[in-house]
Amino acid sequence: MEEQPVRQPWAHDREVRWPWRSTLLITVFVLVGSHFAAQQQEGERAALDVFARVLLVLACGQLLWRLRHPVPVVFGTAAAAAVYLGAGYPYGPVFVTVAVAVFSAVVAGHRRAAWTAVGMLWAAHVLVAHWLYRWLPPSGDSAASWGQEAVIAAWVAAIVALAELARVRREQWARERAERAQAARRRADEERLRIAQELHDVLAHSISVINVQAGVGLALLDTDPEQARAALTTIKSASKEALGEVRQVLDTLRTPGDAPRAPAPGLDRLPELVEQAASAGLTVRVEGEVPHLSPGADLAAFRIVQEALTNVVRHSGSRHARVRLDHGDRTTLRLCIDDDGPATGADAGGSGNGLAGMRERAAALGGTIEAGPRSDGGFRVLAVLPLRTEPRSSGEEADR
Repeated sequence: MEEQPVRQPWAHDREVRWPWRSTLLITVFVLVGSHFAAQQQEGERAALDVFARVLLVLACGQLLWRLRHPVPVVFGTAAAAAVYLGAGYPYGPVFVTVAVAVFSAVVAGHRRAAWTAVGMLWAAHVLVAHWLYRWLPPSGDSAASWGQEAVIAAWVAAIVALAELARVRREQWARERAERAQAARRRADEERLRIAQELHDVLAHSISVINVQAGVGLALLDTDPEQARAALTTIKSASKEALGEVRQVLDTLRTPGDAPRAPAPGLDRLPELVEQAASAGLTVRVEGEVPHLSPGADLAAFRIVQEALTNVVRHSGSRHARVRLDHGDRTTLRLCIDDDGPATGADAGGSGNGLAGMRERAAALGGTIEAGPRSDGGFRVLAVLPLRTEPRSSGEEADR
């Protein structure tokens, strides 16, 4: 059964291109070379006539289809060469047509067809040179030496070996190209996930604050205009901050090769989170010192705390929350965000992806997230992140 060729990345080019130049050059080379070969073998082989030249042109002309139909071409060139040799014409560049056809067939994945074609050509030559020569031109010809057959066999082996080497190299190149494309797609997917997480965290927190303050403003608009005004001020501040952070994230899409225009948020902005939570009616107490983290870990820790506080505002009836930072073992940072509950079941427009996003952020750093109700009725989010401390600058050491 003939092997099914694997479609290669360059197959589309083969379907739309015809190898005119190379076929023309090979045709000229074969015709001219055969003319000189006939002069060198005059008296030993039959002289070139019209039929010989027709066979040569036919063998070369088939090469024009070698990229589109490699199997018929490799058998066609082998057959033309066999007829040429059987007619007693001089040995010469006619074998080049078979070599090119074999090379194209092997590279295209039709290995068995190529081997069969050259095997049939060699068998036909053995048959003509050692048996049928008595009845075929030129008259008075003698049997060929077996040393000549060894040379032809070596020639065939060399052609097949070179074709196999080219095929292996092409397949390796195709695999590498596919792996690079897959890696690029994976990086693009990871970048999209990162941007989606950033947008979710920014918008979820800010919109939750806006939602709460909008409710307060509507409730107090008639009875306490000043308090309603304060709620509207908070909404304006939260929306402005959200727009700034969204713009920063989108800037990375417009100019992916440039550095961010503003530093990514980190745990040094915890006071801002506490202030925003307070504007939504949530009192937050922070315990522990903020460690010096790598930028990636610092951003992840900030977003985890932000999402956890956002969930308290959305889903908890508690108006108090605690954020504890513990890095006593100097290898990990433990972030614990607690509220006293109870859960309200309310939703401020969230997508339900907050906990999944926190887990993805932690997992990307080799950390873990545990989230669930406490035995006393509250809710706890516990994040454990590897503590990768970066060397501080001399100025920072002097400050300490």
